[in-house]
Amino acid sequence: MRCQIDYSVFKMKKKIGNFRYIIIIFVIFGATGCVLVRLFYLQVLNHNFYSALAEGQHGFNEKIIPQRGEIFIQEKGGIWHPLATNRNWQAVFLVPKEVTEKNEVAQKVGPLLGIPEEKILDKLKNPDDLYEPLQSKVNDDLVKKIKDLNLSGVYTIPDGWRWYPQGTLASHILGFVGIKDNQRVGQYGLEEYFEQELKGRSGFMESQKDALGRSLLVNNYSFEPAQNGDNLYLTLDQNVQYTVQNKLKSVLEKWHASGGCAIVMEPKSGAIRAMVSFPDFDPNEYNKVENIDVFLNSCTQKLYEPGSVFKPITMAAGLDTNIINPETTYVDTGSVKIGEYTIANAQGKIYGLSSMTNVLEKSINTGAIFVERQIGGDTFRKYIEAFGFDKPLGIDLEGEVSGNLKNIDEKYEINFATASFGQGISVTPLEMAFSIGAIANSGKLMQPYIVEKIVDANGKEQITQPKMIRQVISSATAGKLTAMLVSTVLNGYDKIKIDDYFVAGKTGTAQIPNKDKRGYSEETNHTFAGYAPAYNPKFLIFLSIEKPQGIEFASESLAPVFSELAQYLFNYYNIPPDR
Repeated sequence: MRCQIDYSVFKMKKKIGNFRYIIIIFVIFGATGCVLVRLFYLQVLNHNFYSALAEGQHGFNEKIIPQRGEIFIQEKGGIWHPLATNRNWQAVFLVPKEVTEKNEVAQKVGPLLGIPEEKILDKLKNPDDLYEPLQSKVNDDLVKKIKDLNLSGVYTIPDGWRWYPQGTLASHILGFVGIKDNQRVGQYGLEEYFEQELKGRSGFMESQKDALGRSLLVNNYSFEPAQNGDNLYLTLDQNVQYTVQNKLKSVLEKWHASGGCAIVMEPKSGAIRAMVSFPDFDPNEYNKVENIDVFLNSCTQKLYEPGSVFKPITMAAGLDTNIINPETTYVDTGSVKIGEYTIANAQGKIYGLSSMTNVLEKSINTGAIFVERQIGGDTFRKYIEAFGFDKPLGIDLEGEVSGNLKNIDEKYEINFATASFGQGISVTPLEMAFSIGAIANSGKLMQPYIVEKIVDANGKEQITQPKMIRQVISSATAGKLTAMLVSTVLNGYDKIKIDDYFVAGKTGTAQIPNKDKRGYSEETNHTFAGYAPAYNPKFLIFLSIEKPQGIEFASESLAPVFSELAQYLFNYYNIPPDR
């Protein structure tokens, strides 16, 4: 009998075997591909991450934080006092996961820190939470009381912050160090303007670690020390700043004014000896300020219409072009009609035949218009720009703005006329002060500065040198105008009682424009700018208050304050009499 073999079975088994081989090959290639992809992911795409991880396991890398530079104010005799420094506090925080007695923590810690119990309980709601901050800038005595409670889950850590030991003094000059994008950075004033110089440069320490995690300061050890920030030494005089601040505050309270600005500067150098802005704030508690506009320095960051204190600028243009002289006369009829507009003198007064000196003494609006018409609008505009009203003067403070002259860009006759006595154009108090300072300084407009020197961590000094922006008017013109302003003080302001010195000055009382409609409100701004001794000036005082109540003219509100401050400065700087 022949044995019949079914070859189809063998063929089937062979096919199944081949299929298995194919699957195995695919599995091997697939696994190999996954390994390669994973290796690419680890070694190429995430090389930096795993390198850092390995470094963290086997190496030591620590960032070294520099000390922020300090800011100093001076006193006569070369004495320096800190205005901004650094201070170590403690911060209190919770680890909710470790708190066993929530109510006890809330009841005992809350009153010490002045935090409502319910607020603390709210922070303890999540039992898995590992960190909840409670309060920063906690002093050592309070920290001891908290530690003595011996409560689980309540901790303190060192907490270094900026400290302003003199509170509100020069707050707008300083600004403050605040939190921005989770970083501590300078904001406003010097703190922001000199952020790069003050913050310093971080250092680092790198080394290998042993199996126990201890640093090995051998072989690959590297160290870069932190570079502490530069220190700023200011032109401000502490005694002058303090006196000016108190005087301005008193006059604001006396006349219920909404704000004010005061500047004391040296006309010959541009150095600021005092700068005060109200309302002010305490930079140690900047976060308690409800309206951030309070942080703006009204001397450099706010515009206002100056009024008649601008008339010396108009007169300077007329004198410098030789179109007029101090004795030039015109006949004042009490008003000037331009198209459909009629411009009158203050209180509707009529002065008749008047010289240019009389125009300043009596602050005659029509006299200023007379001068502007004699020189022409284009020339008038050129002098306004030369005096620095069209762009920032370049003071070393954050956020300085420039005047707004667009009203005379339109070149309407009425706009030039009103601008001649300081209406319809807006300027900063700093611009107004330094334009009068140019007259005091033989026609030279100086750049204002408030940092006298910068000293780096190695003691290297960078001293600020006075800088002239431009010669605005001739020395002869400035001399004539100074004599006219001396006559203005002697014959125009009986509130100034200074017998031993010649003083040059001018007031301004300007109506405040309406916000929501054309025209002007009944509210006013008052300004006084004056310098002394007039023919060899050592200082210039600028004063401005906003919306005083119950008093009509700056000659009554500010002239007495100017007189008191001037007498103080004569005595403080031992300036000899010149009369």
